[in-house]
Amino acid sequence: MSNRRLFGTLVAFLLIAVFSVSLCFATTYDQVASSSDMTTVEEVGVEGMEPIAPKDVENGTYEVRMESSSSMFRIAKAELNVTDDAMTVDMTLNSTSYPYLYAGTAKEAAKLNDVSKYIAPTEDADGNYVFSVPVKALDDGFACAAFSKNKEKWYDRTLLVRADSLPKGAVKVELPDYEALEKAAREKRVEALKNEETESSAKAEPMKIDKRNGTYYIDVSMTGGTGRASITSPTNLIVQDGKAYAVIIWSSNKYDYMIVDGEKILPYRTDENSAFQIPITKMDAPMKVIADTTAMSKPHEIEYELTFDSSSIKATSAKLWVLMGAVGLMLIAGGAMTYYFWKS
Repeated sequence: MSNRRLFGTLVAFLLIAVFSVSLCFATTYDQVASSSDMTTVEEVGVEGMEPIAPKDVENGTYEVRMESSSSMFRIAKAELNVTDDAMTVDMTLNSTSYPYLYAGTAKEAAKLNDVSKYIAPTEDADGNYVFSVPVKALDDGFACAAFSKNKEKWYDRTLLVRADSLPKGAVKVELPDYEALEKAAREKRVEALKNEETESSAKAEPMKIDKRNGTYYIDVSMTGGTGRASITSPTNLIVQDGKAYAVIIWSSNKYDYMIVDGEKILPYRTDENSAFQIPITKMDAPMKVIADTTAMSKPHEIEYELTFDSSSIKATSAKLWVLMGAVGLMLIAGGAMTYYFWKS
């Protein structure tokens, strides 16, 4: 075999080898993430919402609030564009992990296996990915599959554009009472929790306290969460059979249960503020608790630390009034006796 023919054979062999390797490492788009691959799927919207069609929205561009069924798919900013009875939303993501989206389910996207039919992003000035996605209706969840660059799989996502985030007058039809809808959803969830048979029978053990049975005041501080929520302090310290309990009143009515040492505790009030009676397991040191919030009808368990200050314990105003009343009666009785003897 001549050197020229040998060289040609080697080149052909190398080209075939390179092509084969490139096929092995080529990205395919036919993989679908299973439920076990995904984090907790959250509900979007709230029961009672009615879809609002594009024809019922004034033309324009509006900054809107969106909900996502996945905490891994975070939308930093969203702008709704309405033109001639059609809507699209430009979503700026907090991540560059998704090179493509598809306006449909993960299975539908994987079946296409064609990048030309997917939604590719543009980049803003900060290098964040911005996707333009069609929206059929406001207040109505829609499927939007996302392809993970790291996992090389399609993930199902459900998104929703909140109609109440548009400025007044932008929506031509009357909007529902969202606060009432969310309250009804919370109450329904609390009822479901009450009727739920849990496998765990854990009971948090309240600490013993050297106080008579009754109600006192105690200062309590809280850390954790986003910093938006707060609790009332001082709060009521309740002593029952020599054990300590506290009343925790939140700044929101959107907390549907708390967990203390594995025990799930339901609220006794959810009107203006969610209120719970919980066992105090320790004082003068952070006590870890979990509180579940249903803000935007999407439950989230959030960890907090409560610190009860034992040096701040004092009698409630009711006890003070009783004491003052007793002292008053004694003074009146003493005055009457003095007057009687003086007259005598």
